[in-house]
Amino acid sequence: MTAATPELVTPLPAIARDPFRPLATLAHRRFQLSARTPRELVVPLLTPILFALVIAPALKQALHTSTAYEAFVATGTIGLLIPLNTMFAGISVLVDRESGAQRELLAAPIPRALLVLANLIVAFAVTALQIAVLLAVARARGIHFDVTTTGLVWFIVAGSMFTVGMYGAAETLAARVPRTEEYIGRVPAIAIVPWFLAGSLFPINALPGFLTWVARLLPLTHTLALVRYGLLNDPSSLDNIWGMHNTTTMAALSLIVVAAFAVLLTTAGIRVFSRTAVR
Repeated sequence: MTAATPELVTPLPAIARDPFRPLATLAHRRFQLSARTPRELVVPLLTPILFALVIAPALKQALHTSTAYEAFVATGTIGLLIPLNTMFAGISVLVDRESGAQRELLAAPIPRALLVLANLIVAFAVTALQIAVLLAVARARGIHFDVTTTGLVWFIVAGSMFTVGMYGAAETLAARVPRTEEYIGRVPAIAIVPWFLAGSLFPINALPGFLTWVARLLPLTHTLALVRYGLLNDPSSLDNIWGMHNTTTMAALSLIVVAAFAVLLTTAGIRVFSRTAVR
């Protein structure tokens, strides 16, 4: 009588059993690399806080505008904070590629998309924290927000999608450029120039005619319009874009624009990173 030969069962890879575990590990690693000290969280806030607490009151007094203008500029600084924070988060990707452990991670039995998603989680969390601090400081300064439950949802969804899209742009750029210096040189054109055209300091209909149409095409314009609709209960920025009578329809259309931006840029970031990760 012969002994039965035990059936050999190939164990499933860890990623198949628990796809969230490696993602959490990668996100934890990225957080340790990008936000190890309070300084790395606070420094990116300095410029937006300067706009919200110093420049906005100064512009209000110089231009003899109402106190509502302070809230207009304070919310507009969110459109500066998100691009700056996400684009600078892309620098850590370059550093990891040049002198970090990216090559070793690429050899691990995990999808390359998880590396991008883990970086996105950290950039998103840090940006959300900074926006919360910015709004808290603005409120402490006496800037008034008119927030409803529905408005808060519009603000959170629009801000979240725009953050996701901007980090996709950061990953795409980091995968395309060979050096950190080149990456930093392109950040102003991507993160700062659109901010001046997107209705951050003044309504877009104050721009020359052709620039108004350019502004309407920018995802940041739609994001700021939704932010102001959500935090200030002010649909005027949406009206400057769409010119419709139904505010909910205008908000939905702008949200579709921001959502499409997030999907396209995130997909592009993952695809470009996967193709160019090893050079």
